[in-house]
Amino acid sequence: MDQPLDEVDRRILSELTQDGRLSVTAVAENVHISRAHAYSRIARLTESGVLTKFTALIDPIKAGLRSSAYVTLKVQQHAWRELRERLRDVPEIHHIALVGGDFDVILLVRAEDNVGLRRVIFDQLQSMPGVMDTQTFLVFEDIDTR
Repeated sequence: MDQPLDEVDRRILSELTQDGRLSVTAVAENVHISRAHAYSRIARLTESGVLTKFTALIDPIKAGLRSSAYVTLKVQQHAWRELRERLRDVPEIHHIALVGGDFDVILLVRAEDNVGLRRVIFDQLQSMPGVMDTQTFLVFEDIDTR
């Protein structure tokens, strides 16, 4: 982005984070700017890549995804780029992060039940080229703070 975010940009982002379905008119009213100004700001935030997509947040339990885990991976030194693409193809993986520390990658994996979770971890993740080790942390309760 060519220019840094200002307070109006941050308020627009906050409004859209709370409800991505808000109309431009509603955003303008909530932020106390004109509709045209809100439209141009949202367009600029989208074109610059600050706003990357509009999506729905789904309650995993109500959507039938009753088992969730954070899975950490230790990967071979030069395996990340190819591994990243393979991980993107696994529909049960909802978040991928390359991190520093005792492991290299952390994943949020959601499945219908523990059998599905086990299948993803043991049959898919552990057999991927470049994966040296995994560790699984079961999620007992999710709290979305957005």
